[in-house]
Amino acid sequence: RDGFKEFFDQLHKNNIPLFIFSAGVGDILEEIIRQANVFYPNVNVVSNYMGFSEEGVLTHFKGPLIHTYNKNNSVLQGTRYFQQLSTRTSIILLGDSMGDLTMADGVPSVENILKIGFLNDKVEERRKKYLDSYDIVLESDETLDVVNGILRYLLAE
Repeated sequence: RDGFKEFFDQLHKNNIPLFIFSAGVGDILEEIIRQANVFYPNVNVVSNYMGFSEEGVLTHFKGPLIHTYNKNNSVLQGTRYFQQLSTRTSIILLGDSMGDLTMADGVPSVENILKIGFLNDKVEERRKKYLDSYDIVLESDETLDVVNGILRYLLAE
């Protein structure tokens, strides 16, 4: 999304963990983040990682398969990164599906969650559900402008 560099940079500068929980392919996500020069120490990706044979042929995916409906603490419990999150009292959750709403479930000390939903397709059909579930719904917005504005405001306090 446009504005990703400001987003990653601000979180890094302020030592705020950035947790990317994706049902996509982690190897590809990490490479894109590396090539964009924003793979900072505060960034952690939990996703589906490929396993290869000695000949370099994809043979399997490592660990439990992450999909839209299991993006929750069952995949994360006991991990070092989940322990880092457990000290946080506020979370900004960004999602583009209804399944993403559970990503912060189980983080023990959370007092505040701001849920921002990106409604990208089937907008008319899904609008009501998103508005009922997310605090902010961004329709067909391919940027992080709103998120960066919120972050700038919060970090200025």
